Amino acid sequence: MRVLGIGFFWVVVEGLLLVSGQLQHSLSNAHWHSATATWYGSPDGDGSDGGACGYGSLVDVKPFRARVGAVSPVLFKGGVGCGACYKVKCLDHNICSRRAVTIIVTDECPGGYCSGGRTHFDLSGAAFGRMAVAGNNNQLRDRGEISVIFRRTPCKYPGKNIAFHVNEGSTDYWLSLLVEFEDGDGDVGSMHIREASSTEWLEMRHVWGASWCITGGPLKGPFSVKLTTLSTGRTLSAREVIPRNWAPKATYTSRLNFF
Repeated sequence: MRVLGIGFFWVVVEGLLLVSGQLQHSLSNAHWHSATATWYGSPDGDGSDGGACGYGSLVDVKPFRARVGAVSPVLFKGGVGCGACYKVKCLDHNICSRRAVTIIVTDECPGGYCSGGRTHFDLSGAAFGRMAVAGNNNQLRDRGEISVIFRRTPCKYPGKNIAFHVNEGSTDYWLSLLVEFEDGDGDVGSMHIREASSTEWLEMRHVWGASWCITGGPLKGPFSVKLTTLSTGRTLSAREVIPRNWAPKATYTSRLNFF
């Protein structure tokens, strides 16, 4: 069911209320920006294992595989840029395809090409090679740094719902969650958690990468989690997604997503 309101829209998903940000804020922007790009890892590989966002082995399998990208601090944004998706296109049509590659921010490249306030993408070898005309993947990688254009694009994880990974070391007094598979904006601007016995949403603190935490306690599950995207302010609430008997290093999948 979809009901349009003035400036906002509401979508009821499996009995839960999804409240979107204002309609005029959208990632569907056709404007491209200039940047530079390099690649790292093995030529046909998926880049580093996990990276600064904390996704770990997820980067080695679909839907992340071959779409991995590290970005300079201006796009990494201290970690809240984790999970954002970009289209990146090479400009040299002698060797590059006219097709853009879609990448997911999973890591940060803080120095070298990425320093000095530059907008730079350090892509996995597989993602970088995909920008080439068929058969020219290695020749493009041999170029080293290249000029590219880029733009934000909505993230799409077909068949996936938003999941929350409980980070190692979490206790009843320090609970840390990593957000996975967020459709749409992909980035998280704020997170709140609510105990089943309470009506109060407690604000979580951004720790690093895509991880957020809350201290206090003892904290008693099950927990509902509310997240708000950084880019457009859309909000989604997953009711009692973290069970009473939750465990560190476990991942709990919700029944909903933004799209």
